[in-house]
Amino acid sequence: MKKLIYLDNAATSFPKPPRVLEAMTRFMTEVGANPGRAGHRLAKEAERIVWHTRESLARLFHIAKPERIVFSLNVTEAINTVLLGVLKAGDHVVTTAMDHNAVLRPLEFMRKKGHVSVDIVPCDRQGFLDLDVLKQCLKKNTALVAVNHASNVCGTLQDIRAIKGIIGEIPLLVDTAQTAGCVPIDVERDGIDFLAFTGHKGLLGPQGTGGVYIREGLSVRPLKRGGTGSVSESLDQPDFLPDALESGTQNNVGIAGLGAGVDYLLERGVADIMKHEQALTAALLKKIRHLPGISVYGPLDATRQTATLSLTFDSILPDGEDQSLGGCGAINLAWMEEGRDPGEIGALLNDSFDILVRAGLHCAPLAHKVLGTFPEGTIRLSMGVFNTLEEVALVAEAIQRIVEGAP
Repeated sequence: MKKLIYLDNAATSFPKPPRVLEAMTRFMTEVGANPGRAGHRLAKEAERIVWHTRESLARLFHIAKPERIVFSLNVTEAINTVLLGVLKAGDHVVTTAMDHNAVLRPLEFMRKKGHVSVDIVPCDRQGFLDLDVLKQCLKKNTALVAVNHASNVCGTLQDIRAIKGIIGEIPLLVDTAQTAGCVPIDVERDGIDFLAFTGHKGLLGPQGTGGVYIREGLSVRPLKRGGTGSVSESLDQPDFLPDALESGTQNNVGIAGLGAGVDYLLERGVADIMKHEQALTAALLKKIRHLPGISVYGPLDATRQTATLSLTFDSILPDGEDQSLGGCGAINLAWMEEGRDPGEIGALLNDSFDILVRAGLHCAPLAHKVLGTFPEGTIRLSMGVFNTLEEVALVAEAIQRIVEGAP
């Protein structure tokens, strides 16, 4: 079997640390019980494992009280929990043009129902939020500001502390799907009121895991109600966290794996992981950003983005033109011939070079409108903690061969 180069970590990280599989296997073969649903030794061990994961996440995000972390199936469910559980009729919400459909679709649903009003703050061609416009969008009835920490399309990192400094006491929801585990996060210093995370990307856990942190003093109405293993004598939903928002049996085997992934991150250090991914990003940018016929999108600066790059294969300018297609992709001249379809390039990288990428709109259509790549989208190369500089060199070589006409 050929060695594949996996560059789809923005969708889900792969491979996982061996300890993740080991933790899940142990849970299923040696524990298996339902935490909080019995007093026997296996149920208690299951409860200990789940609580350990909560504590490890609290250490990672600098959260004082682990019980303020509520588990969910993924970051989308976590975001919906906040949006549907915090907002009420007449509220105003601010989000950004670089956000994912996980934020935009529930807000659009609520807007069309007449439940809330929404302002979408524009971003520049590198994906950065316009902070001046953000300030102008705030209203007396603004109940929430929702932003993604980094773009899943081109990696652009937003300045969360600057955003919180502008919005003040208005609660801030941060989607950390692209940053949790690879960019240091401190909920207190960063001013994060709601932190939504997924377990299967930078946290190196399995799919079907995620959660949300809720700052003390803030409350969220449950998306669902039911058994929690606590206060069973009452027909009312518990009003304390995490039980208030964790009805029904959770993905406990997944949570065991997530805990093992987070422990790996804590041992290695998120700062070290960020340094490694910045080195990969800088190396790939250096090799491809000035290739003729290639447009690369985003900051083009490894210190201002995650290890995610988006690019398109454009037609080469006619001889004699002194312009270059390298750079932030801002050149999109109407008189140029059509570039190569991202889906075609993605399939070519997969089939001919064993490089696995994602092509298209990446569930973020407004972000592509910002970048000027809508509706075709881009080819996304998203590196992770286990990618290497040797792989980066092979990827750059493959891209150059395609530019030069490889079939």
